[in-house]
Amino acid sequence: MLRKIRLTLAVLFFLGVTLLFLDFSGSIHAWLGWMAKIQFLPAILALNVGVVLALVVLTFVLGRVYCSVICPLGVMQDIISWISGKRKKKQYRFSYSPEKKVLRYGMLGVFVVALLSGVGSLAALLAPYSSYGRIVQNLLSPVYQWGNNLLAYFAERMDSYAFYETDIWMRSLPTFVIAAITFILLAILAWRNGRTYCNTICPVGTVLGFLSRFSLFRITIDESKCNACGLCSRKCKAACIDGKEHRVDYSRCVACMDCIDTCRHQAITYRWVRKNEKNVETGKNDRVNTGGIDETRRSFFAVTAALATTAALKAQEKKVDGGLAVIEDKKIPERSTAIVPPGALSARSFAQHCTACQLCVSVCPNGVLRPSTDLTKLMQPEMSYERGYCRPECTKCSEVCPAGAIRPITVAEKSSIQIGHAVWVKENCVPLTDGVECGNCARHCPTGAIQMVASDPSNSESLKIPVVNTERCIGCGACENLCPARSFSAIYVEGHEAHRIV
Repeated sequence: MLRKIRLTLAVLFFLGVTLLFLDFSGSIHAWLGWMAKIQFLPAILALNVGVVLALVVLTFVLGRVYCSVICPLGVMQDIISWISGKRKKKQYRFSYSPEKKVLRYGMLGVFVVALLSGVGSLAALLAPYSSYGRIVQNLLSPVYQWGNNLLAYFAERMDSYAFYETDIWMRSLPTFVIAAITFILLAILAWRNGRTYCNTICPVGTVLGFLSRFSLFRITIDESKCNACGLCSRKCKAACIDGKEHRVDYSRCVACMDCIDTCRHQAITYRWVRKNEKNVETGKNDRVNTGGIDETRRSFFAVTAALATTAALKAQEKKVDGGLAVIEDKKIPERSTAIVPPGALSARSFAQHCTACQLCVSVCPNGVLRPSTDLTKLMQPEMSYERGYCRPECTKCSEVCPAGAIRPITVAEKSSIQIGHAVWVKENCVPLTDGVECGNCARHCPTGAIQMVASDPSNSESLKIPVVNTERCIGCGACENLCPARSFSAIYVEGHEAHRIV
């Protein structure tokens, strides 16, 4: 019964988080957006104390159920492992193995150091929620969108507009490659050994492992009923049950309940373990094992302090021109400073809080956000205006960010946030290169920051060229996107390190 409840909740969370990354309309976020915000690492980076405390209490009471129910990457591995286990000869393919302490704590140390030093790309590689988000966004989302476009194609021919087509394009080749490699490696590990990643590499799993040592409810083995057959060990995907010695490593147990259903003698139960009961992890009485407990507590408080310090520092398709002429694709200009979304406060704050999960990339309706290829902030989103511009009425990215990298803003606030300023490039401007009137940038500027003036001050009848008022420009990119000059626009946006209100 417990296993069925766990499986039901795991499937619901897994489907919900997956839909958040697949839903390009952003409508599902109104209902399920909380599922992203209760993920452990985003909650810490967002300083969401309520969620962090709730997850800590949940682990203290029930053990590592977060890893087997809430974490989408953990559930994905369970699905792959389950498929592998459907083979008759592989139903009982696991075995108990000692904890790899050096590797676990070493990876946790690397992760914490990466966060503290601002190397977000390295931290993003290890973060489970972010890894799953990149897998869905880069590998599964194109398939989902292709299916949507197919439905839209047939619906249109039946005079129905229940679906609409969306562009399918690769936002970043390096990020796609990383997502593909991550999925392949995790799939191989899960296919062969179940929860290897969760119990040797995942920093969240290591932290929750400390807490689960003190959980009130645990998997226990009744030695009077157990005949040491070893089936529980061979079924445990976390490799944490030593059936011969009747021991369970609670730091690696994810409370999946598979062992309970496997035991044929009802020797394994999931129940409240009192302090004075026999500790099935060590085989000794809790009262006389104070030295081991004290050591574990010291380790736990050390990791908790490291995480608290980390959190505190964190707070610091081709188009035509109406005829048959093909419009050449725009190229990305070389910006001295990358553009980060409104609500990010500054480039530094954004880099420190962003987990590169790319949830904002998946919901951006204008094709503005895409993963960075800069090694210092690899896979973290940045803005570029070749496919669209950041419309003043859109605040979707700030609504869905679970880590506090993009803070919630209103439409009124967005219209006054300056994320960059437009720069005119004389050599590319159509009136000067082709001798014809244009003014596209001035007509479409939502803040009226661009005005057209005579190219020859002494001749009021000369062709008009744009002049940018950088005090009014908010860096939305409408001018850059709608400029007819190819392949580089005659006007582009230069980002600001720190945003300001205009």
